[in-house]
Amino acid sequence: MNLSKIKSVVCFGEILWDILPDGKRPGGAPMNVAYHLYKLGLQSHLISSIGNDKAGIELLDFLNRIGVSSDWIQTNAHYDTSQVLASINQANEVSYEIVAPVAWDYIHWDNEMEQLIKAADAFVFGSLGSRNETSRATLIKMLEHASYKVFDVNLRAPHYSPEFVSDLLRHADMVKINAAELCLIAEWNGIDYSKELECIEAIFSKFGMNEILITKGAHGATYYNRNLTYEYPAYSINVADTIGSGDSFLAAFLAMKLADEPLEIALDYAVAMGAFITAQSGACPEYSKFDFDRFIWKRKWCESLKLTK
Repeated sequence: MNLSKIKSVVCFGEILWDILPDGKRPGGAPMNVAYHLYKLGLQSHLISSIGNDKAGIELLDFLNRIGVSSDWIQTNAHYDTSQVLASINQANEVSYEIVAPVAWDYIHWDNEMEQLIKAADAFVFGSLGSRNETSRATLIKMLEHASYKVFDVNLRAPHYSPEFVSDLLRHADMVKINAAELCLIAEWNGIDYSKELECIEAIFSKFGMNEILITKGAHGATYYNRNLTYEYPAYSINVADTIGSGDSFLAAFLAMKLADEPLEIALDYAVAMGAFITAQSGACPEYSKFDFDRFIWKRKWCESLKLTK
């Protein structure tokens, strides 16, 4: 991967503690994306807010320990640091109980953010982190200054509305979405989703974005732009949990795309990263880029052995 010029990505939205059956872990989709971007050698910035409490201090300590800048994390004296109750079922699927309001519902605009966002190679945002009017207004202002806007759709009922999600879709250059979310958005807009390509073409036409990435769990992932389609199957792994796998997928795809790697290679890399994280516990396990590259090499070596038998 050509990183002669280190690329910069700004991530906006929630930072929180996932409260799991075996303890608490740092989380929030934007923070997860920033973490994996940093691990892959990019410069990542996280814009969010914590409470003036112990949980917030611990999150700052975590960011500083892993190397992600905490310079753009605001501290709110009136609202607590976010904590989310996460439960995992027998199929390793995760459900969330998300408390509101919390500190990241009140992310305020700072004029110094303008230059940070303008200088970034990509700006990543989601739907959950702007569920409140204050953070939403800040996000809309940020989108005015971003050159490449990546909408990471993360619908968590009841923290969204069709109208607001549609507005964010109109702002995006690229959208990352899972298959269930794609079907829901199609339903809202009277689009037939029985034929995926026709559904995607209708969404391109209605909202104006140029790229869509669809994560499909055990069925891999598909990339669309207005001229071509790439599909990649999932890696066969033993699943620990699925927390943060989509976030790591997006980070890996962006890392490769911003390095001007071919799109089919970027998609392969992203699917591999999703599998690598799914095979471990939590959204942000400790690892090095060498660990990830070795994981890919081992999987491809095993696949080559199967093909030669």
